[in-house]
Amino acid sequence: MKLYVCWNAKPGLPIGGGMHPCGKAYKALADNGYDPEVVKVKGSRMLPGKIGETSGRREIEELTGRQTVPVLVTDNGAVIAESSEIVAWAQANPA
Repeated sequence: MKLYVCWNAKPGLPIGGGMHPCGKAYKALADNGYDPEVVKVKGSRMLPGKIGETSGRREIEELTGRQTVPVLVTDNGAVIAESSEIVAWAQANPA
C-alpha cells in the first residue's frame, strides 16, 4: 500500500486551524491498522507551468487524472484520491 502525500506533509500537521489533508489520510490509515509506504511528492499544482510539475506529480496524474494529493494505492491496486475518500475507505476496511 502506498500513500502519496505533499513533500512537506507530516502526519497530524495542523494547517489553517485543522489538520492537513495528507495528515488526515495518514492518520485514518494508521488508526485503522495500516502502515502505508509514504511517498512524498514534490512540486505543487499551485505553481505555474513546469515549475510545479515533477515526476511525482506526473505519476499522480497518471493514476488519477489530476496532480493533487493525497492519493492511496491499495495492495490490490485500487486508487483512491482525496483525503475524505481515503478516510472513508480506511474506516470501512480496517486492517
